[in-house]
Amino acid sequence: MFSIGDLSRLTGVKVPTIRYYEQIGLVEPDGRTAGNQRRYGPEGLERLTFIRHGRDLGLPLERIRALLALDPKDHASTHRIAEDQLDDVRDRIARLKALERELIRISKSCTGEGEAECSVLRAFGSHEDCAGPH
Repeated sequence: MFSIGDLSRLTGVKVPTIRYYEQIGLVEPDGRTAGNQRRYGPEGLERLTFIRHGRDLGLPLERIRALLALDPKDHASTHRIAEDQLDDVRDRIARLKALERELIRISKSCTGEGEAECSVLRAFGSHEDCAGPH
């Protein structure tokens, strides 16, 4: 049996986060000691490791909850969740690339010379100087 501190050290998940996961029903202790300390078995460690890795892959807790609820042989649902996550990542990458292009354009818009207001500073203060949505 593992204490919550043991789980934290083994998974790299902070104790308050483990408590939060317990509060929202993602992780359950197997029991408590006479002193009311949480105790987790190997299944709890495995589950928390799964959650941690899912979070590292950018999965929101709702998708992790859905994955944990699936039958391990439900390939179609598992793949659908993975594909949805991939779509979300690709969308974020596209938005970040657009943001990168806009920041490059803004940073090159000013020569750094003269006494006029810096166009970079002006661009940070208003969408009017932007080339497009970002």
